[in-house]
Formats: sequence, C-alpha cells, structure tokens
Amino acid sequence: MSHEVSEAMSLLDGLSSEDHSIQLESATKITRLLSDAMQGNSPLNTEVVARFVYLLRNDKRPLLQCEAARGLTIIAAYKPDVVVDHDAGPILVTLLASSRDYVREQAIWALGNLAYYPIHRDYVLGCEVLKPLLSQLYTDTNLSMLRIATRTLSNLCHGMPPPTFDEVKPALEIHLNSSDEEVLSNVCLAIAHLCDGSEDVIQSVIEAGFVPKLVEVLRHPSPVVLAPVLHTIGTIVAVNNHQSQIVINCGALPILANLFTRDYEKDIKINTFWTIIRITVGFKEQLQSVIDANLIPTLVNLAQHAEFDMKKLAVWSISYATSGGSHDQIKYLVEQGCVKPLCDLLVCSYVMINSVCLDGLENILKAGEAEKNTGDVNCYLQLIDAAEGVEKIENLQKHESDEIYEKALRILETYWDEEEDDEETQQPPR
Repeated sequence: MSHEVSEAMSLLDGLSSEDHSIQLESATKITRLLSDAMQGNSPLNTEVVARFVYLLRNDKRPLLQCEAARGLTIIAAYKPDVVVDHDAGPILVTLLASSRDYVREQAIWALGNLAYYPIHRDYVLGCEVLKPLLSQLYTDTNLSMLRIATRTLSNLCHGMPPPTFDEVKPALEIHLNSSDEEVLSNVCLAIAHLCDGSEDVIQSVIEAGFVPKLVEVLRHPSPVVLAPVLHTIGTIVAVNNHQSQIVINCGALPILANLFTRDYEKDIKINTFWTIIRITVGFKEQLQSVIDANLIPTLVNLAQHAEFDMKKLAVWSISYATSGGSHDQIKYLVEQGCVKPLCDLLVCSYVMINSVCLDGLENILKAGEAEKNTGDVNCYLQLIDAAEGVEKIENLQKHESDEIYEKALRILETYWDEEEDDEETQQPPR
C-alpha cells in the first residue's frame, strides 16, 4: 500500500470528529492524496467512501459537502463500483438542489464520472438525476458548471435506452449555440449518442430543426467538436435518401469538401469520407449535388496521391458514385481521371477494395456500352487498358476469392474478346 493511501486512512478519524474544522481539514487532505493514489491504482479503504457519503448529508456544512463530493468524484473516475456499492447516487442527486453552486457543480461532476461507465449509467439515471440536471442547463450561466453538466448529460445519453429526445431537446437546443468549445463538443456528442439509438430519434432531431445548425458546426475549427458532428451527420445520411437530401439542402457538401483541405487527424477525414460515401450511393440528384460541390476532383486526387487508408476510402466513394450515376455523370467522373485509381487499387490485398474497384470499372464500361453507336468501340476500354487495368483484371482470375474471380471473369468475357487472350489469361481451373 502506498504511503499516500496509508496517510489517507490515518485521517479517517478526523472525518468522524465533532469539530467541523477538523472534518474539513481531514476531507481536504484525503481528497488530495486520493487523486494520486487512484491514478496509481492503489488499494482503497472503502471506509473512506462510506464516510464521504455520510458527510454529503450535512446540509449545514456546504464546504464539507463539496469536499466529500470531490473525493467521491475522484474515486468514481477510477473505482466507480465502490461508489455505487455505497449507493452514493441518490444523495449526490439531492445536492443538485443546494443553494451553493460549488456544491451542485461537484455533485454533477461525481455523477458524470459514474455515468461515464456503461455498467453504471442506468444506475445514475435510476437516481432520477435527469430533471435536476436539465434544470441546471436551463438556468445556470456559469461556464464551469455548463461544461460539467453537458459532459454528464452526454454520458447519460450514451447507452440503451437513452433518455427520450423530448426530455433533453430544450437543453441541447440552448447549448448547441454555445461559443465554448467544450460545451459545444459535449452537446454534439450527446446528439450523436441519441442518433445512434433509432431512426425515430434521428427523425425527431430533423423535425426539431437541428440539422442546419449541425451543418454549420461543421465549420468549427476544433476536431473535438467536429468528430461528434461528423458522426451525427454521417448517421443521418445513412438512414435514407430523403434524410440525406435534407443534409445536402443545408449546404453540407461544400463544407465537407473543405474539410479535406484542412490539416486534421486521419479520424476526421475518415469520418468525412464515410459521410460522402453514404451520400454518393443515393439518387442521381444527390450525386449531382456532390459533383456541383466540386468534390469529385478532390476525391480523385486523394485516390491517386493520399496515404493508403485515404486512397481506399476515396476509391470507395468514386465506385459508389458510378453505381447510381447517369451516363453523363459517369462520363464526368471519367473525365476527372477516376479510371486510373480504380485500376491501381486492383492489386491491393483487401478483397473488399478489389470488389469495389471492379464494380466501379464495370459500371463505367456499362455506361460506355450504352453510349456507343452501332459498330463503335466502347470508348472506356482504351482508358482501362492504358491504366494497365486489363492485365490487373486478368490477374484477378487467379484470386482466392470466388467473388473476385467471377467479377473479373465476367468483365473480361463481356468487354474483351476471348480469342485475343493469351494462355496466361485463359480461365484457370477452379
């Protein structure tokens, strides 16, 4: 046992003193020692928790209540089971009615730390915390309180079932306009958690008019804010084309395109890709919106020059765009140079990417067949040949995946004459 924890245990008698000043001094010292002890994963005497919980009840000593809540906040961050075992939740919730803002803030912090753990989130909700917590968010203007309260609300929204959207909507609506990065990030994360719950919640978010504001928040420079907003937007557009169109109508595409030009971590750009992928698989009208936002040249450039993880997603976006595109739209994609990156990634080791590239090339070839006049040659055959695509498709006939083999064979038999194949490109035995 560490020296710090031993010293904390020796102060337990001070917590039981009849002298309130000694109680407060002991609580303060224990709290300071616990911060280091918990991070070091040291053993914890549960009597410390029991006495802190007891001190929470002393309404006449708010400083002592606050210090006891602070100790429980630290313990809840590292050993939440102990705090729950002593049923500290209901008493902490009663402190949200304290006349002292520092007591309310510390109690909310402790509850938020407990709710961070999925196994304890339902326990905290069961302590009927939501109504008094939301009351703080409606009335309090203290920034420190708002940061802690929105973080706690976000933790409470993470899990199944979440609080109902109607319960939390007013508080989210107020603070979705916050100028503080931490508050805004917490609110966006809460909305993201709620949208993970069901399509009904997503529809409620849309009907509440949140989408225009969420799209506007995509302009925020902080990745801490962008990450949950991108997650939410990506979840919305994944539901159906109608909801994708709502996001598009709010002007999301030019903002998404701009995200690729900023110096963000890979996670932000990956989430941006997935949002665009979900849009490009929609109607021709939605693909046209992607084209009008000048996203295709950006996607082609990334497919050719970005690091491999980004190339994969860019090619995926391009292939999906060919799946529902009109002949004119596919022609535009080809003019922007999409054939070469689709051919280049035929040699990668990921079966899914091989499949996606073959699908994209086949869609392009189908469009070329439909556009050619009688007796003409499919104008896209030469482009694929020039990009060394034919040889790579031929090699995929030897792929261990039956799906890849069959796709490659179908493309070759449909668009290239079998008699021109040499022995190496003959159908191998299966």
